[in-house]
Amino acid sequence: MNGFLAILLKEFAHIRRDRGTIFFAFIVPALQLTIFGFAINVTIENIPLVVFDLDGRQESRRLVEALVASRTFKVAQRVQNADAFRRAVTSGRCKAGILIPADYSENLLNRRQAQVQVLVDGSDSQVATTAMNTVQLAAMTLAIGRARVIGESLQTVPARDESGNVALPIEARTRVLFNPDLESSHFFVPGLVAIVLQLVLVFLTSFSIVRERELGTLEQLFVTPVGRAGLLFGKLVPYAVMAVGELFLVLALMVGLFGVPIHGSLPLLVLLSGLFIITALGLGLLISTLARTQLQAMQISFLVMLPSVLLSGFMFPRAEMPLPLYLVGFILPVTFFIEILRGVILRAADFIDLVPHILGLTACCVVILALSLTRFRKQLD
Repeated sequence: MNGFLAILLKEFAHIRRDRGTIFFAFIVPALQLTIFGFAINVTIENIPLVVFDLDGRQESRRLVEALVASRTFKVAQRVQNADAFRRAVTSGRCKAGILIPADYSENLLNRRQAQVQVLVDGSDSQVATTAMNTVQLAAMTLAIGRARVIGESLQTVPARDESGNVALPIEARTRVLFNPDLESSHFFVPGLVAIVLQLVLVFLTSFSIVRERELGTLEQLFVTPVGRAGLLFGKLVPYAVMAVGELFLVLALMVGLFGVPIHGSLPLLVLLSGLFIITALGLGLLISTLARTQLQAMQISFLVMLPSVLLSGFMFPRAEMPLPLYLVGFILPVTFFIEILRGVILRAADFIDLVPHILGLTACCVVILALSLTRFRKQLD
């Protein structure tokens, strides 16, 4: 650790004079969290709907109102002929269309089954699935309501509730835990904290060391009396200090801007975040030993970030991935940190609940640091 303090002060002085590093460490993460936090939203609402209503009576209007009331659809166009109805969907102006036949109300009044045609644009599978599920649910709700009214006048009905009213034979009472309003930001923003932290720390660390190698100052440090550990930790500790400040910044934005409360223990969250910060710094150091220029460091960093975003469970559920890709996720430290963040922030998970993820993150930390230190020492030799 000879020379540790000298290198530490040198790095802090360098960071203080480098406005770009300070901007990248604090302003960029805040902008990323804000922009992506608002941009990433899997709640599908206001799907443009074209209505071709040949009935035009109260019952047909009630069906359209039920679809709009679900907030999944908005009526974007009403047409008067079949050609305009189909063209509204094929042109892409509307993602779904409903055709209500002229005998719709008459069939209902005469207790015959009434049918409607629904066209759904399948080019976007997620929107199409949501549209089909909403239409089926709205139709079922209206059908059950009419059946209940008719059942009230009958002597025998399938079942009655505690008040003696006509009811379905089976009732499933669902309660949503941790995110009762099903806000997509509550799911994505904690994961986004992990992605932003890794992105900034990996870039800062790898660029710092590679930049010094390009300028020749790293070789100058090699011939000084500074010890290997002193050189290494002297360069990494300032970035670890900045990372802690960055962590509190993005957590404050998460709570204040997106309204995602931290239900679990904040000290536990900070402690485990410290483990991830060390891992991310080690990953940046490892990249710096592989890259000779800042361009190469950027390319390798993006090569690491792409699987971190796609295979870590940040955007897509890992359980649905093919087995090889599912297994690749276990070598990514951000996979375990995302589960830790969501566990502490959303589910108030404690240390015991998080043991598997903590062990996985610890293993990643040990392996990455061992590889980084080994390659860095070889360069020092």
